[in-house]
Amino acid sequence: MRQTSSPAAADARWHPQERRAFLYLPLLALLVSTVVELFNHKAFTEGPASFWRYLSDEPLAFLVNILIVLVTLSPAFFFRRRAFWCALVSFLWLVAGGVNGFILLNRMTPFTVADLTVFETGLDTVPNYLSTGYIVLLAAALAVVAAGLALLFWKGPRSHQTARARILTGAVAMAVSSILMGGSCALAFATGHLSDQFANLAFAYEDYGFSYCFLQTWLNRGVHRPSGYGRPAVEKIANTVEEKVASQSADVQTDVNVIFIQLESYIDPSQIQGLELSEDPVPNWTALKEEYSSGYLTVPVVGAGTANTEFEVLTGMSTRFFGPGEYPYQTCLTDQTVESVAYDLKANGYATHAIHNHRAAFYSRNEVYPNLGFDDFTALEYMPAVKTTPTNWAKDAVLKKQILQALDVTEDQADLVFTVSVQGHGKYPTEQVLEDPAITVEKCPDEDYRYAMEYYVNQVHEMDAFVGELVKELSQREEKTVLVLYGDHLPALGLDAADMESSSLYRTEYIIWDNFGLEQQDEDLAAYQLSASVLGRLGITTGLMNGFQQTCREEPTYWRDLRMLQYDALYGNGFLYGAQGRYAPTEMKMGMVPIEITGMEQRAGDWFILGKNFTPYCVVTEADGDLLETEYESPWLLRLKEEPDTTDYRELEISVVDKHNEILSNTE
Repeated sequence: MRQTSSPAAADARWHPQERRAFLYLPLLALLVSTVVELFNHKAFTEGPASFWRYLSDEPLAFLVNILIVLVTLSPAFFFRRRAFWCALVSFLWLVAGGVNGFILLNRMTPFTVADLTVFETGLDTVPNYLSTGYIVLLAAALAVVAAGLALLFWKGPRSHQTARARILTGAVAMAVSSILMGGSCALAFATGHLSDQFANLAFAYEDYGFSYCFLQTWLNRGVHRPSGYGRPAVEKIANTVEEKVASQSADVQTDVNVIFIQLESYIDPSQIQGLELSEDPVPNWTALKEEYSSGYLTVPVVGAGTANTEFEVLTGMSTRFFGPGEYPYQTCLTDQTVESVAYDLKANGYATHAIHNHRAAFYSRNEVYPNLGFDDFTALEYMPAVKTTPTNWAKDAVLKKQILQALDVTEDQADLVFTVSVQGHGKYPTEQVLEDPAITVEKCPDEDYRYAMEYYVNQVHEMDAFVGELVKELSQREEKTVLVLYGDHLPALGLDAADMESSSLYRTEYIIWDNFGLEQQDEDLAAYQLSASVLGRLGITTGLMNGFQQTCREEPTYWRDLRMLQYDALYGNGFLYGAQGRYAPTEMKMGMVPIEITGMEQRAGDWFILGKNFTPYCVVTEADGDLLETEYESPWLLRLKEEPDTTDYRELEISVVDKHNEILSNTE
């Protein structure tokens, strides 16, 4: 008689293979971790030296990274399709590692979980870094891998263990891998081979490994609750600030226009040691620095992370208290207000304008700026056709007209104009793309970056020309004006701290120009101290955070108190706001000037829309909400590429639509 195998016998027959899986998974974790770290240390482009240093100096950190990957592979034992799970998880780790490697080639800040919160923003900039051919190849490769994973899911090997045996095996695998990881982490922390405090995110990734650091950027977020936090502690700080402010005597000048310009990746190239150029690329900056208040500006990021420098300047808060690589614009400011230089100046009768020659939705600025007190926001979509760099970033020359327009639209008010430029943005081409550059590189500290450096200094040269022209225009106006210029971070040009005259990768420079004789005061500042310093020179002490930064910088409790106020404002009970409560978000308008339709007419079979302040992002919209295919002709003329349902222009409106087809605003 033919014998049939019982389930127990089947389990016994497969038992040796199940045991071998306990060996296969650690080997797979080792392989995946090795490839990820090769990306992390740029071994595929710059050689394995950094990777070997990591292995020899930080073997315990490498072990922790292997065990982190192993923990994510271990759930495979719970499933029948173990091969599929292992392939999927390995693929995700390798993609994350590959993305990190690609990012490190183009900026100095590694890949973090915070980058996933700006995923759409990241996709938007990919064409600036990769050619269309590479993008197509990448998309094809991802499609092939997806198809392979689908095939593995349906046709791949399956475990024959019973559900009970799988649960038991999975629990054992998870327990063992988790205990090993926990023990290794504890040992690494005890011996100083790991830390959860990252003074320099890029160096932390190199020293502690990608998997561990990436996990930290997910788990370690927000401002942690300070010990002793409560109403008495916050009110004590507030009372101290009020007393210090009250003891000061200064003339308050609220009739002065205040203009901030955050210059993308801007530094004076003379700050780079060993770099010799054909001439000074920033003559206006050089002259202004000699005559007006200036100094080093310590910024929170290097090579990328514009929004975090912006956050610090606007709010007087430090991003150091947040999790590593976190963007407060994405995690806490899209749905709540906070004190800012805009709110402080609005309380003194100012009109507040924001300007940026890039997408309105970049870093969610169109959602965040109302919570920072801005009356209007003019982004790229609200500007006329702009000239672009060879890497497709808008040139900054367009900003001069926008800034002057902001001063003109509110004749009866002083103005705050906060401007963020974009021309200096990377990637910087490593091949020659400028045929006849105005500035040439005579000597470069790293010859691999010669053409990238030449491209960069020529963009900076044009940005400096924009600054010079703006200063000339402002000098001729009768209104008193303060102009604050500063770089948001160093460019991603493979620079080391030793290459910089400041001996730091986190120092740019600032200049405070004025046209009414402010005393020159040179000092080094942090980005979160800059706006308070500017307002202090005008005698404006409005706002608790502003007053704190003006009066408490030298106090021994400065850092503890700053963290207390920051936590209370963003995550706590808002005791610092007192009886008046939190700030109300503004009803921010998109664009400074209204877009209007004044008529329509037909010419040679085509319909044309007449009006004012049109931009290349304007789309004609019918009464039922349908968007008509529209072609931009000029600021006063649009051409319809399809037949409208009406010949009455009053039944039409204009929608401003960004490149991802998101409607930013409509005419009324």
